Amino acid sequence: MRIQWLISNDIQKRNPKQAGVLALFYPDLEQQTKMLLILRKAYEGVHSNQIGFPGGKVEEGDRSLEETALRETFEEVGVLPTAVEVIKELSELYIPPSNFMVRPYMGFYPEPKPFVKQQSEVEALVEVNLSDFLDNGNRIEETLSTSYAKSIDVPAYKLNGYTVWGATAMMLSEIQDLLEQVL
Repeated sequence: MRIQWLISNDIQKRNPKQAGVLALFYPDLEQQTKMLLILRKAYEGVHSNQIGFPGGKVEEGDRSLEETALRETFEEVGVLPTAVEVIKELSELYIPPSNFMVRPYMGFYPEPKPFVKQQSEVEALVEVNLSDFLDNGNRIEETLSTSYAKSIDVPAYKLNGYTVWGATAMMLSEIQDLLEQVL
């Protein structure tokens, strides 16, 4: 369904807003690798109360989408941009319901400090064990109703008790494929 929609619509004519997000990997106290996701606050909008990566829209002064992703990660979870090693730029992804073109990045946070969540935007931090993320048993298909379709089967991940679907699941799939190539 998504492929057909993308083929039949000229995304550039929609003049999508630009955004950058960061898939942040870091060691926990036992030196096990974790990946950070966030649960967004409930609000009037299409991404209300959803799991995603820290990040957001480009603001005046941002010199690149990578800088946007790092700035937003700092604002949302308190990670200094200078403390992150950006490893890889991932495939951009168009999100029709919000008209955003999102550029994800993978980053490593080698010496993590306690996260500080932005109270106005972040409901919860979701720290996922890398081994759980890479476990194919956590890749599922779920029937959901979205802002553009009712009762649609979507590929998703079940991580830390949350269903992660949509654009974030697509980004996670690319990350999983990349990690499986090197691990």
